[in-house]
Amino acid sequence: MDLRQRVIAMVEDGDSAREAARVLKIGASTAIRYVERFVSTGSVAAKPGTGHTYSPLEAHKDWLIDLVKTEPDLTLHEIQARLVEAKAHKAGIGSIWRFFDRHKFTVKKKSARGRAGSS
Repeated sequence: MDLRQRVIAMVEDGDSAREAARVLKIGASTAIRYVERFVSTGSVAAKPGTGHTYSPLEAHKDWLIDLVKTEPDLTLHEIQARLVEAKAHKAGIGSIWRFFDRHKFTVKKKSARGRAGSS
């Protein structure tokens, strides 16, 4: 908040936003955004956060968790394919992984082959 106020004070004293950015060692675009926000709202405060984002996969939460509980050997790509097939819902691999991570649901798979021995 202090940095935002210093940028605005410098601009009100006649400096440009770019000059304020150079002196305060911040990005020019950051200083320009601070000034634009102050001009449009009269406040230097950051915009309020929106809170948590909503995942479209939450609509299929029970189905997804039941699927992995009944077939624990499924890969993320297989889960993705089943989701499209059964629910007509396309989701990226990363989204599926984050869904299971968020719900503290992990499946540890054993590798098909053992590790190489020590040399």
